[in-house]
Amino acid sequence: MGILKITNGTLITPYRYVRGGTIVVEDGLIRGIHEGEVDVPEATELNAAGNYVAPGFIDMHVHGGGGHDFMDGTEEAFLKIAGLHARYGTTALVPTTLTTEKEDLLKTLEAYERARLTNNGGAAFLGIHLEGPYFAMSQRGAQDPRYIRSPDPKEYEEILAYSSSIVRWSAAPELEGAIPFGRRLRQKGILAAIAHTDAVYDEVLAAYENGYSLATHLYSCMSGVTRRNAFRYAGVIESAFLLDMDVEIITDGVHLPPPLLKLVYKIKGADRTALITDAMRAAGMPEGESTLGSLKNGLKVIVEDGVAKLPDRTAFAGSVATTNQLVRNMVQLADVSLLDAVRMASATPARIMGVENRKGSLAPGKDADIAIFDENLTINTTIVGGKVVYSSKAISTHDDTFNAIRSLVQRRSAPG
Repeated sequence: MGILKITNGTLITPYRYVRGGTIVVEDGLIRGIHEGEVDVPEATELNAAGNYVAPGFIDMHVHGGGGHDFMDGTEEAFLKIAGLHARYGTTALVPTTLTTEKEDLLKTLEAYERARLTNNGGAAFLGIHLEGPYFAMSQRGAQDPRYIRSPDPKEYEEILAYSSSIVRWSAAPELEGAIPFGRRLRQKGILAAIAHTDAVYDEVLAAYENGYSLATHLYSCMSGVTRRNAFRYAGVIESAFLLDMDVEIITDGVHLPPPLLKLVYKIKGADRTALITDAMRAAGMPEGESTLGSLKNGLKVIVEDGVAKLPDRTAFAGSVATTNQLVRNMVQLADVSLLDAVRMASATPARIMGVENRKGSLAPGKDADIAIFDENLTINTTIVGGKVVYSSKAISTHDDTFNAIRSLVQRRSAPG
């Protein structure tokens, strides 16, 4: 793949800025990080023009974008979504399903296996996240109630045997069979997450002790303080704050208002909080009518005010955010430092997904997954595994060959 030298940037390392720094990339990996200019005669040079150079963003919960949804069950959908989100600084993502028929779920798993072998022009795939179907009906949100059910060992063992690419599974821990299900996921090395749930503290604690270590889209579709027979009980939200579990939040500026963003950050901190888009197919698309889930049997929604809503506008039905927007909102709405906001979109999700040894920070030996952006978090260049997969005209280089490559990437990355 040759050698790439990124110069004249403000590097965002885990705990500090390196102004005027240089990154040398070779064979898809970061070879060196330097505080000034270094001479690498054989390298293609990319001038960051004083912009920020950060680890690429990792979206560990995303359903779609660019007019496609992973539940479409096609290789094309997977590749188009990966390309769309790369335009906004995402260098790795975890494709996420919705509650559906088992046959459609298996079809999506098959499409993932095909797409991961041919994906070389977008965000890398880290494995697949099954969101459901084991949810509380009372907290289903926009999940299709026709397919919501309790964990069935016969069913989930068949699914686990069908694909080795499942890296995460979200479920409601209070359901019958959910605790042995969590233990089984832990045995398989799969991240078990709490989601779409009406559990109270004792049920969350039991789940935490049996493998559940993450709260899926905190505050969304989960219980807070609950009264039963006049007595108050801590819900999932309070339990997530009390326990040493990780949380993820949708920071699109709509799902959670600034005070809640600040509260999560204050209690859980940057090292326990991951930023997610939870984006559906309308991400990167104009507002208007859209579909949540597959085109075959998905839910019709309306995208307006920067979010997807149910047709009667009684509830949100998905995010249309991109990862650069998540980071920008944490800085502008929650008063979080850029260093911490970037960590919440890179190093923290990398650790949660178990890939921190190769992704999530700018360090020698790690994958050269890099996002270059300006002060407004507008993405200028996205690099995945040392390869430029998106670039705008805002970045200049000193190499004519690189300019030609960049122009080709721009044409191939155009929406649609």
